[in-house]
Amino acid sequence: MSDLDLITIGRSSVDLYGAQVGGRLEDMGSFDKYIGGSPTNIACGTARLGLKSAVITGVGNEHMGRFITEQLQREGVNTKGVKVDPDRLTALVLLGIRDEDQFPLIFYRENCADMGLTEDDIDPEFIKSARAIVATGTHLSNVQVEAATLKALKLARENGQQTALDIDYRPNLWGVAGHGDGESRFVESAEVTAKLQRSLHLFDLIVGTEEEFHIAGGSTDTIQALRAVRAVSGATLVCKRGADGAVAFTGDIPSSLDDGEAGPGFPIEVFNVLGAGDGFMSGLLKGWLDGSEWPVALKYANACGAFAVSRHGCTPAYPTLDELEFFFDRGMVQPDLRNDETLEQVHWASTRVTRSGSTWDHVRTFAFDHRSQLEEIPGYSTEKGAAFKELCLDAALTVSKGAQGYGILCDNRIGRSTLHRASGSGLWIGRPTELPGSRPIEFEPELGKDFGQLREWARENVVKLLVFCHPSDTSETRALQEERVTRLFKAARRNGLEFLLEVIPSKVGHVDDETTSQLIQQFYDAGVYPDWWKLEPFKTEAAWANAVNAIEVNDPRTRGIVVLGLDAPEAELAKSFALAAKQPLVKGFAVGRTIFGDAARAWMKGDMTDADAVAQMSERFTRLCETWDKARENARLDCA
Repeated sequence: MSDLDLITIGRSSVDLYGAQVGGRLEDMGSFDKYIGGSPTNIACGTARLGLKSAVITGVGNEHMGRFITEQLQREGVNTKGVKVDPDRLTALVLLGIRDEDQFPLIFYRENCADMGLTEDDIDPEFIKSARAIVATGTHLSNVQVEAATLKALKLARENGQQTALDIDYRPNLWGVAGHGDGESRFVESAEVTAKLQRSLHLFDLIVGTEEEFHIAGGSTDTIQALRAVRAVSGATLVCKRGADGAVAFTGDIPSSLDDGEAGPGFPIEVFNVLGAGDGFMSGLLKGWLDGSEWPVALKYANACGAFAVSRHGCTPAYPTLDELEFFFDRGMVQPDLRNDETLEQVHWASTRVTRSGSTWDHVRTFAFDHRSQLEEIPGYSTEKGAAFKELCLDAALTVSKGAQGYGILCDNRIGRSTLHRASGSGLWIGRPTELPGSRPIEFEPELGKDFGQLREWARENVVKLLVFCHPSDTSETRALQEERVTRLFKAARRNGLEFLLEVIPSKVGHVDDETTSQLIQQFYDAGVYPDWWKLEPFKTEAAWANAVNAIEVNDPRTRGIVVLGLDAPEAELAKSFALAAKQPLVKGFAVGRTIFGDAARAWMKGDMTDADAVAQMSERFTRLCETWDKARENARLDCA
């Protein structure tokens, strides 16, 4: 068995996609940043479909190079073959969506890092570790990177591995079109045709659009071009035909494209064709490497291409296997897939990754996002509050020691410097949005009436919202709160931020085993799908079972639940942990005043040093973590 299913070779880049749709690239006011480059997209796309993928490419020794490497790792792509070039910058691409036919783009690739690959960067043992090697045409355009690519392909042939080519013809990257012609897909060139044809015999699978086969075959007649390719290669040829789907030819080329093997197409609305071919290739490789018949492989390919053309960006648009299977089982509901809310929820939940790469299977959280509780402590001042929250973070970092599975809740009003310092630390970070104590819910003014400030949040911050609510609320109160929660939830999604919803009914009215589960259902009915739930520590197994069932029935892909503390003594928390830990969906806790309350009161009065405050909070946080871990282990043993 091979360690990897495939290794792609070639270009990688940072794609800056114009956020405004319908305007000129000259007029773009902001850009969304994605990973890009055909081989890199394919590596990510196949990884999302469950294949073990890797990429051989080059990135600069700078921020954008690290972004690509880290994002590849988050996507589950093996990065052993990523060369960090000390002398060259990471490639950059600027792109825009003008309309369904015009997609202006500019490649910044002058002596870029991925063009620095050499034959010495091709490790024979690494090549041997994969079932298939996938090359793209752009890296046959330059003598140095062509040599590196051909070395990998020849090694693969010697090893009996499968090989594939995505023709990926970009005229300006071959030097036959200008910098301003990045959108151009075809310019005739006998030199390019000759160069391509010298390597086509190395492949078992060759994939391209009609225009790409025109350049590979040296004819603008598609049938004649395919026959010219067939004359030098015995590969299966897959020709992409846009809205007409795609066809595969395993033998002689017939007189009509319609006579090739085809898979079902999907009549979707075209929003963005950039990156669609890489999505198509990802689905095709999934079917090919699984040994599927060509109609099945083309079904995967057409579906993945459909997802790509209906969303913004390249790699971010590609589906996971979970999403693809959901789409096949349910069927297409509307042609503009990006506006299919149910499908988009599956896409979000199944592609959601964290900046640290953690899946957050457990989250032990020190919650010090309190504002009014701190402001009421004698001796408090804004400066002292900010300084104390720095000490809270010191305690959290002392306990976590850089390991995953630890988190904090911290606000921006008092704890801004702490919040910024925590970024990149590996901690799970929740950030509150509610005005403390408000009912009906009101928001921190800094968010703006349209929640526009979320655009400035670090992507690793989780939007946290506490709602005091109860099933007995009046219809007016319920409607108002649900409307506000829904608006914030949609704003969080629009800004790529995870959402945590905390509900506390016990402060509003009597609670029983069904109270919280009823509230959970009400929010799902309103169209709110939290990534996280933060719930009170229930006193019965029935209450936990009801709450968990309400979540799993509506959203089996949720991240999970954290249990709040409500300033309870440690002994009482231990009892609640023991009950909560029996539920696998409960991932951990978020406790605050039990940890910091005594230290805050003493420190604000000047009766405790910084070091003593950190030591006390660290000790208490450690004990709670140990209590939770013991409760989880006991629950596991009980189930064994």
